[in-house]
Amino acid sequence: MKLTELIEHLAIAQIQGNADVDITGISMNSKDLQPGELFVCIPGIPGLQEDRHQYVEDAVKKGAAAIVVERDVESSVPTIKVPNARYALALLSTHFYGYPSYNLKLIGVTGTKGKTTTSYMIESILAQAGFRTGLMGNIGTKIGSKMFKTDINTQDPPILQSNLRKMKEQSTDYCVMEVSSQGLHMGRVLGCDFRTAVFTNLTHDHLDYHKTKEDYLAAKGMLFSGLGNSFAPDPAKRKYAILNADDEASRYLSGITAAQIITYGIKNPANVMAKDMKLTPKGTKFTVESFAGVAEIELRQVGMFNVYNALAAIAAALAEQVPFDVIQLGLHGLSNVSGRMEVIDEQQDYLVLVDYAHTPDSLDNALSTLREFADQRIITVFGCGGDRDRTKRPAMGILAAKHSDHVIITSDNPRTEDPHGILKDIELGVLEYGMSSESYEMIADRRQAIIRAVNMARSGDIVIIAGKGHETYQILNDQTIHFDDREEAKAAIRNRNH
Repeated sequence: MKLTELIEHLAIAQIQGNADVDITGISMNSKDLQPGELFVCIPGIPGLQEDRHQYVEDAVKKGAAAIVVERDVESSVPTIKVPNARYALALLSTHFYGYPSYNLKLIGVTGTKGKTTTSYMIESILAQAGFRTGLMGNIGTKIGSKMFKTDINTQDPPILQSNLRKMKEQSTDYCVMEVSSQGLHMGRVLGCDFRTAVFTNLTHDHLDYHKTKEDYLAAKGMLFSGLGNSFAPDPAKRKYAILNADDEASRYLSGITAAQIITYGIKNPANVMAKDMKLTPKGTKFTVESFAGVAEIELRQVGMFNVYNALAAIAAALAEQVPFDVIQLGLHGLSNVSGRMEVIDEQQDYLVLVDYAHTPDSLDNALSTLREFADQRIITVFGCGGDRDRTKRPAMGILAAKHSDHVIITSDNPRTEDPHGILKDIELGVLEYGMSSESYEMIADRRQAIIRAVNMARSGDIVIIAGKGHETYQILNDQTIHFDDREEAKAAIRNRNH
């Protein structure tokens, strides 16, 4: 594609050099740039993302055909200066890949927790209904029948639009995408034509980035306001907002969207509600009452929070007029989602779970769910990430102490912080709750903490290893090493068995 064709979509663009050059792709990372690509210099975010303007020379050496900048730079290739490089990146990527989201039904799922499980539930229902489905999110990207690993939750525009284009080429009917608040705020999904936006919940998280809960909610709201302000005569083009009636943030979201609203909940009146819930260590059963009828739902997932996730998925499926018998099969057919209350089974007589709970609310939900059916002790292994919101550390310590019989505080991606300092921050909450010194311990080495928890477990106990879930790495100072809680738990159980 010619650069002239690309930049004609930019209302304001100062061009230096000959724009009659071929562009073979779009990149915002000079390390990955291929010859002939357009290099977009997005500005930096302190502590999170480097200013890409400093890599212009590197990009040119690697063969960049042209560059997009926000400020004046020296360059030997055509240069386009724009007011907002992030916006330009999304717009140019969307055009380059042919506006792929306009040719499939895109369902976006946002919220503090539950995005991954809710996405998988929606995808499972739609696949059961016979649709060809794609997924984008924390665990990976599914295109056709293949799953590809991803390094971030909501991908940057060149990769995101490229993957949507690949889905389109595979004749995908629906793509279910996790949409993070950071991804929304950074313009990663600009250019995506969402059919449905699903809201799970809003709790304490990401305040190191958004600073206030109001800013955090406003970022989430961009998904709902972005559904547009028009109504479509074609049923395939109608827009829906799926909102949690039990979360007060839904009142704000309902006021900023023109989409048709479908609510779900347990406590407050809603269009889709759960009744007669039965929670067990092996799964969950409930009756769903809705505007489309009543049905019995059986999940392999445990916990009240998974009832909410299922209700959100049911509401999204009902918007697509999927019948209840298909919804039932789609939900029941979904096994445990990777790292989400995932059972580690090595034929031991105690239960070991790995869960992604890494916020106060998600840890509270996970542990309170286990307390509902725990016959013996709950042993909790968890930590908090370094270089992130410190205020949640003592709060999570309080919750762990409140719901657990024994707590092992350990590391969780300490990054550049001293792991022992993080553990001490968490300990403040454990002590504030009043947990005795015999009931908790601090082991900075996460592997040793997991081994300790497994070795002390007795018949009927529940060991939950929280915080990292599906993650397969540990960030220690300036290095990233392979580390998988599930692998470590399996190894610890096997060693104990032998």
